[in-house]
Amino acid sequence: MIFADKVIALRKKAGWSQEELAERLNVSRQSVSKWESAQSVPDIDRILQMSRLFGVTTDYLLKDDMEEPEVTGEESASPLRRVTMQQASDYLALRRAAAPKMAIATFLCILSPIPLMMLAAMSEFSRFHITENAAAGIGLSVLTVFAAVAVALFLSCGAKVKEYEFLEKEPFETEYGVSGMVKERRKAFAPTCTRLNIVGTLLCILSVIPLFVAACMNTTDIFYVAAVCLLLVVAGIGCMAFVYGGTIQSATEKLLEDGEYTRLSKARSPVIGAVSGGYWLLVTAIFLYYTFGPKGNGNAQYSWFIWAIAGVLFAAIMLVLKTVKRSGKKD
Repeated sequence: MIFADKVIALRKKAGWSQEELAERLNVSRQSVSKWESAQSVPDIDRILQMSRLFGVTTDYLLKDDMEEPEVTGEESASPLRRVTMQQASDYLALRRAAAPKMAIATFLCILSPIPLMMLAAMSEFSRFHITENAAAGIGLSVLTVFAAVAVALFLSCGAKVKEYEFLEKEPFETEYGVSGMVKERRKAFAPTCTRLNIVGTLLCILSVIPLFVAACMNTTDIFYVAAVCLLLVVAGIGCMAFVYGGTIQSATEKLLEDGEYTRLSKARSPVIGAVSGGYWLLVTAIFLYYTFGPKGNGNAQYSWFIWAIAGVLFAAIMLVLKTVKRSGKKD
């Protein structure tokens, strides 16, 4: 058996595609394809990497007369963590259980400004018998409670998978059969994920209809505010669909080191994390200053717009960073 055939056999035994093997060796897929078609051979460093990765000796890889692989103990000494079948199954189960909680937490965050907006609008009409200060106080209190419950849900879900944080931060190896099992799970969930994405997209698009209706009816300000609140509810349900499907889908991507969790992405993730953390700290500071600062009197009913604008800008910034990251990968 020649070197090319051995690489093909070992790769398939591990349940990896050419792209996955290339990712683990930090080479292009074309390089792996050339090795497997006997058009070229890797350098000695890549030979050593494959020896450790597959758990076989370099002699087995290089000598054509050796048909049976000689297992080496170097695999267990690999600096990379090794994910077992049990760990992978447990992680997928935890993320599936966390998906509805993450979706509800996201929904609460989107709903949180609604009481503040409605109470502020009601305070402008004497028949509701509520002052502007009372509306702001009650609305902000409800907003804080909603946010606190959402944060508690996020932290609870995060604590349960804390031991698996390395999946999105570090390169790792998987036990034989893990990749195949995860791919089967992803394939089985794919139709549901597609439906959730379609529903989420449609709801987010349709959420603006209440605003159009309010504009056509030429109603009072309180009805415009009610239309905005209904927009948030519909968009929030759409976001729940996105988060539910995305939580389960991202779990499979982490185990396969695919999508947003390739090894190259992990190497550059600290930059994105630093930008993200600094950005939201700045947005929070602007929100607090605008709402409670020396010129913040009466602004509490409008300051929620800061979060909506910040969310759109954040998506744009992340898109730019990911585009730069992809262009750097091609280079």
